[in-house]
Amino acid sequence: MAKILTITSGKGGVGKTTTAINIGAALNYFGKDVIIVDANLTTPNIGLHLGAPIVPISLNHVLLGKADIADAIYEHESGTKIIPSSLSVRELRRLNSGKLKDVGKKLRKATDYVIYDSAAGLGEEAIAAMEAADELIIVTNPEITAVTDALKTSKVAEELGIDVRGIIVARVKGDKYEMPISNIKEMLELPILGVIPEDKNMRVAMYRKNAIVYSHPRSKAARAYKSVAARICGNNHYKESSFMDKLFGR
Repeated sequence: MAKILTITSGKGGVGKTTTAINIGAALNYFGKDVIIVDANLTTPNIGLHLGAPIVPISLNHVLLGKADIADAIYEHESGTKIIPSSLSVRELRRLNSGKLKDVGKKLRKATDYVIYDSAAGLGEEAIAAMEAADELIIVTNPEITAVTDALKTSKVAEELGIDVRGIIVARVKGDKYEMPISNIKEMLELPILGVIPEDKNMRVAMYRKNAIVYSHPRSKAARAYKSVAARICGNNHYKESSFMDKLFGR
């Protein structure tokens, strides 16, 4: 029975989609079967990131009752499976994001993990993706505006009765102008699942239509994402030192 994780954020541009892709790829790296669902119906990016911008059958067809969910699953060369959403704007008004929960129910028996890449913010689409999840992972950056928005997201999740697995702090440069990780943890009152460093290889991975976990497996960001995935799936044997370990001197 699959666990459904929704990757969400209080604002756009913090690395949410990149995180969804790389957590999925890292779980796949550890031998888990993963399906990444592009639940950002308005501005989908999963297909663009992984080389499938236009597909014959998308999540839109499923939500409109025109196709079965099994027909909308595509396998990336890395082995990670994705369900892209359509880039077309013609169907948006007819889509019911509330059906994302039904999609999750149908996928539970087909894989180990379902990862929803949520829309940013706290609009209807984002809430629907949150409600479809067993657990949320909130992505933020080490700056006060992003962390404040992450706090709002965690409060909404609390009101909805949805568990937050933890926080991923992405695009960390380690300079003196950023919020310290300890302050972020104290402000959000949630565990820090991972700290992902700013990594120039991320742009190369996107150009290659791949997750950095596979395109640059020894990069700092890839090691950090693999450490997060190891925590999620309970892989206690993964010992590769991460950026967060070094940051905390472990």
